[in-house]
Amino acid sequence: MLAVAGTIMLKSATIPALSSSSAASTLLQQIASNHSKGIAKVVLKRGKTQLFKDGCPMVYSGAVDRILGRPPPRTGDMVLVADGMEKPIGWGFYNSVSMFCVRLMQLEEEAAGDPDCALNVEKLLETRLGRAIQLRKNLGLPSASTNAYRLVNSEGDRLSGLIVDIFGDLAVVASSAAWVEKYKPEIKNCINRLEGINYISWRPSAEILKEEGLDLSDSREMHPPIPSGMVKVMENQISYSISLEGQKTGFYADQRENRQFISTVSDGQRVLDMYCYTGGFALNAVVGGATDVIGVDSSSPALELANQNIVLNNLDPNRVSFRRNDAADFLKDAASRNELWDIVIMDPPKLAPRRKVLQNASGMYRSLNSLAMRVVKKGGLLMTCSCSGAMTQSGTFLTTLQAAATMAGRKITVVRQTGAACDHPIDPSYPEGAYLSNVLLRVL
Repeated sequence: MLAVAGTIMLKSATIPALSSSSAASTLLQQIASNHSKGIAKVVLKRGKTQLFKDGCPMVYSGAVDRILGRPPPRTGDMVLVADGMEKPIGWGFYNSVSMFCVRLMQLEEEAAGDPDCALNVEKLLETRLGRAIQLRKNLGLPSASTNAYRLVNSEGDRLSGLIVDIFGDLAVVASSAAWVEKYKPEIKNCINRLEGINYISWRPSAEILKEEGLDLSDSREMHPPIPSGMVKVMENQISYSISLEGQKTGFYADQRENRQFISTVSDGQRVLDMYCYTGGFALNAVVGGATDVIGVDSSSPALELANQNIVLNNLDPNRVSFRRNDAADFLKDAASRNELWDIVIMDPPKLAPRRKVLQNASGMYRSLNSLAMRVVKKGGLLMTCSCSGAMTQSGTFLTTLQAAATMAGRKITVVRQTGAACDHPIDPSYPEGAYLSNVLLRVL
């Protein structure tokens, strides 16, 4: 196992800088004309320009009028994005098959203020990564008590399609855009220069990349290999074993602040953690003074790690246990026996991966939460979550929870509403980046 805590910094590197002498209105065009391979131009339809000047990072194919360039650009290539008069408004990465025709990286005005990054992938990566590091440093990450956090959050850190999670001295890269795969060597080189990082795990998001025109289902990489296949991290002074074969990047750092909140309200309480995975909420409840904690999950490998985490933190096994069971079956059985808990946590997997399945997913959220409400003591708390972007962005989660309460014959009030932890910034011009809903309810 590997464990390390410390400040992440970017080692100095020499990257050629571009001249800043060009006029702002023609800077990108001048740089593009001097580019050895030539730069194609994606011209927007009339009336579409302002949306992207205002900051929207995704140029949808429906906003494109024509593409200029011979030969035409290929997926992953840098392109200029221009208004109807063919004047560049910015540049980004092209995709010939995705609904996201271009992922904008820098606007013309930004290029004028920071010309070194204009049409320069390595310099852009270095600059954006440096800003991401500074933001986390300002947020107190990493710290002596936490060395598991998100360093790059896609559009929120202006690197659309790129996610980087830090687990001690391991950086886990989740790729969901063709340009990220094309520029893998440059990205890995930049991450390799981070102080304190000794290992990189590259994990393509296979299903999303299929929509980008790539088939990378069996292309996970680990450099150099970690013999045990396990990493030890710390979050809020609680230690966790992470399997590099686990879900997503291996650990859900987005719930860090919500897990810590549970520790503040668990003293003397009986707690049920549904979909507990490796025991994050359950362990925080025990550390917070809960008298009896049960974690339930259907994954045997996850529960093996959860039990390891009990030992890792020297917790009393008489106060916490983990059970392998289907969530609905467990809750129905508990309700039939009138078994009740002071606090119930519901953190199911993504039930609505696409907007087109939202209606069916809403029914599943309603049914599961109705079952959960039936096993909460009167006046107790239910922390319920949705990590489905389609649900969060629809704004209907609270309506679904109210319907669940009606189904259960219970009355609810909202005590607290949050999303992902602060190291998961969201670009307001791309609200689709918001995916996590966390609602704390009082159940009467």
